[in-house]
Amino acid sequence: MLRAFYNENYIEAGLDEVGRGCLAGPVVAAAVILPKEYSHPVLNDSKQVSRAQRERLRLDIERDALAWAVAEVSNQEIDRINILKASFLAMHRALDTIMATADGVKPEHLLVDGNRFIPYPMIPHTCIVKGDATFMPIAAASILAKCYRDDLMERLGTLFPHYGWANNAGYPTPVHRKAIQEHGPCEWHRMSFRLI
Repeated sequence: MLRAFYNENYIEAGLDEVGRGCLAGPVVAAAVILPKEYSHPVLNDSKQVSRAQRERLRLDIERDALAWAVAEVSNQEIDRINILKASFLAMHRALDTIMATADGVKPEHLLVDGNRFIPYPMIPHTCIVKGDATFMPIAAASILAKCYRDDLMERLGTLFPHYGWANNAGYPTPVHRKAIQEHGPCEWHRMSFRLI
């Protein structure tokens, strides 16, 4: 069962990103602040629940969270600064949105999925490997980020159907790599990645 908080003395925001290993599209991150008493029978790491469950969870999280935001960093930016920095930038952008909300709840501590993070100004953080399977705010962030990115790649897939993005979300599947070989990359591909 997921834990509600890391330190109950602080308002905590969970942070997670999706799409680091993809060949195409943006990297997407979410930040979520849940109520202290929050619980959900299905909430888990986005990789551990079905797409239908994720969509239902997304609605619940957006309704119940004290604050949430989703942000992206484009494939062009990824090519310019590298994927690791882009992942942190996406998390910072999600936090920027929460911090800019005048009447919103502000985080006092950040729970970051993974083992590295570029500190966000004036807010301490804790990195947690497999945090999306440990703490509810990180799991909630993973759900929002994945739903947002999957929806985006599905829409882009209608414009570029040969890459199979509706099914692979831009990840390096054999179908995706073969399509790049046959059709070449498009403007949504990460040209700094090994595409074929």
